[in-house]
Amino acid sequence: MLLDPNKTVGELAVAIPSVTRVFEKTKIDYCCGGDQLLGDAWSKAGVDLNLLEELLATTVEPASDTNINFQQMTLIELISYILDKHHVYTKQEMDRLESLVTKVVGAHGANHSELLTIRDLLQQLFTELKGHMFKEEQILFPFVVELEQSVLQNRPAPFAPFGTVNNPIRMMMFEHDNAGEILRELRKLSGDYKLPADACMSYQTFYQALEAFEQDLHQHIHLENNILFPTTIALEARN
Repeated sequence: MLLDPNKTVGELAVAIPSVTRVFEKTKIDYCCGGDQLLGDAWSKAGVDLNLLEELLATTVEPASDTNINFQQMTLIELISYILDKHHVYTKQEMDRLESLVTKVVGAHGANHSELLTIRDLLQQLFTELKGHMFKEEQILFPFVVELEQSVLQNRPAPFAPFGTVNNPIRMMMFEHDNAGEILRELRKLSGDYKLPADACMSYQTFYQALEAFEQDLHQHIHLENNILFPTTIALEARN
């Protein structure tokens, strides 16, 4: 993508919402400084144009699941998809949302007290998600990969230190329920992510990012709860 240096920062942020991720990484002010020309903005920030274009091209967007038949995937393929799309996106967006909520609370928290509760709930959600994904990546998913490989190679199932795969899956689903409850509370507090009249560009970006995060996490949980987990349980029962 070729960026036009004669466009304003604000124009580009509206035309390409994902560019705000790049602006945040490179400290280009797209909020109060939205009327400055992009060429002036990247010079002021000391950022090379080629770097901006590279960052924009490699920015991870919410996973697009259109026309993918997940039920035809092997468990190994499905886990790879979840890790590459949803785990990468979740980790990236948690960092971004933490920065955004701090900025928005600082600017608007005095007039919008709900932002303080939203910030606290996000901190709780992110702490839980980080632990949750760590357990999946280090314990559950490697076991599932070994389990499916053992079936494909007609060899004994791997040793399960947790007794049966039902045990960690039950815990993962419980944690999914907790995450879903926090997402519902966030949507309620934000009035379905409706912007107040005094919302700035950062406020708008925060709510857009938070809603996209919610949608991605819903799909993420769906793939695990409704496809990966029951298929794994059935596979272990057969082996």
